[in-house]
Amino acid sequence: MAINWVLPVRALQAVLSIVVLGLMAYVSSWWSSHWRQVSPAEVNWMIFAPVWTILALVALIVVPWKMPHIANAQLPKIGLLVLEGLTMVHWLAGFLALAVFLSDRICFGTVCQVAKAGTAIAAFQWVAWAVTLVVSGMRVFGRGRAAAAPMLKEPKVEMHQGV
Repeated sequence: MAINWVLPVRALQAVLSIVVLGLMAYVSSWWSSHWRQVSPAEVNWMIFAPVWTILALVALIVVPWKMPHIANAQLPKIGLLVLEGLTMVHWLAGFLALAVFLSDRICFGTVCQVAKAGTAIAAFQWVAWAVTLVVSGMRVFGRGRAAAAPMLKEPKVEMHQGV
């Protein structure tokens, strides 16, 4: 019996999203109150990415779980794969943009440490999404465990009498 390791990874993705959302909300709040301006786009993107992730996780968990007849059709499989890929790209763009933004600034204090921690956690989140995207892609396009199983068997060789 194979262990479904995707659900614990999905739970990790949800927890990391909530953590990043909280950290970036703190940075955005500090920026708005200290500078009396709207927080930078990089910080705002890192608020958007966790919200998007939570909505995407609902679809990625509920559709295969409650509607397997829909999730097993080819077009919805590709749709869920695209959703997963888009979420991975959001995290990649977000943590890279915030890392570049923080590297160009004189950064000190609690808010700076919180922003750097949010960036590091977002990088781990991107890795988690990249792993699940690759595995989902292998399942959708038939290179997963089910497709590899026939290749693991010994080939059937028929021996015939020669002349």
